[in-house]
Amino acid sequence: MITTGILCAKMSWGWILGLTLGGIIILAFVITFLALVPLRLWFRAIVSNAHVAMSKLIGMKMRKVDVNKIVLTYITARKAGLTITLEELETHYMANGDIERVVKALISAHSANMDLSVQTAKAIDLAGRDVYQAVRNSVVPKIIETPVVSAMAKDGIELKVKVKVTVISNMHMQIFGAGEETIIARVGEGVVTTIGSAASHKIVLENPDLISSTVLNKGLDTGTAYEIVSIDIADIDVGRNIGAELEIANAEADKRIAQAKAEERKCMAIATENEMKAKVQEMRAMVVQAEAEVPKALAKALNNGTMGVMDYYNMKNIQADTAMRKALSNEHDDDSSSSSVSSFGGFSGGLGGFGGGSGGGGTRPRPKL
Repeated sequence: MITTGILCAKMSWGWILGLTLGGIIILAFVITFLALVPLRLWFRAIVSNAHVAMSKLIGMKMRKVDVNKIVLTYITARKAGLTITLEELETHYMANGDIERVVKALISAHSANMDLSVQTAKAIDLAGRDVYQAVRNSVVPKIIETPVVSAMAKDGIELKVKVKVTVISNMHMQIFGAGEETIIARVGEGVVTTIGSAASHKIVLENPDLISSTVLNKGLDTGTAYEIVSIDIADIDVGRNIGAELEIANAEADKRIAQAKAEERKCMAIATENEMKAKVQEMRAMVVQAEAEVPKALAKALNNGTMGVMDYYNMKNIQADTAMRKALSNEHDDDSSSSSVSSFGGFSGGLGGFGGGSGGGGTRPRPKL
């Protein structure tokens, strides 16, 4: 009896320990399950007729994605009648796409009976464009207002034009097509071409629709994400007379060029004048130097006997007669003659010893022959 009691006691403790361990394991499993599986979200999906498998929820939870955002977006899409899978939303989310904007665009396109596939919407979103805004612009046209475009007609008058371009989205070109900047640039180019080809600015002022029709017929929406519906002239003003300003600027430039050339000629003339003056001074110096050699030559001739004293006095008498005639006729001798007379007078004064010791450079009485 005692042995049987002991065995029962041991079995009781074993069962208690086993049950305790089993309860702990079950509790840990339940806690882990509740942590991995968002039961409220799972139940909400079931109620919304957008069933999501429990394994998918656990997988997304382990991949560390925003389960709430993906599942709620999936529920919205399913309630709107879209054919989209949870894997497509998760893949787009992991590619840094905006799944809410994509689903919103798909719902708008579905409501407007537009042919927009899930892949196209995802591609547009990943390309960096607002796919929802693109769908809206397909239904409600968008107005693009250009800045003021300045252009000059052939008569030289400037016109300032402001254009409003009405466009709708081209869903097939949203991925590779150009944006609003290209539309604005092309419209501006068309405005400048139209005004520049007009013979007078008055023609454009009288017919503003000439700009609209010309620009619209150029097919400016080619290769863009939009289709141009209409082009309207919002404002047109007359600007400056650019032709007259250019002529004035050209005349001023010609005037400055002429002044510069005249100044250049003036400087060259002054330089030539100064050069001529220097040459005159140089020639005068050479004349003075040559005149200084005359008395030396005369003295040498007298010393050598080549020239006699009487010949010298005859020369002096001739010079005196010439000076007297010039004085009587009120004629002025030039600089070279004056310098020659002065040099001769000085030389005669220096040769006073040859005439019987009489000094001075005065005129001697003509001797009788």
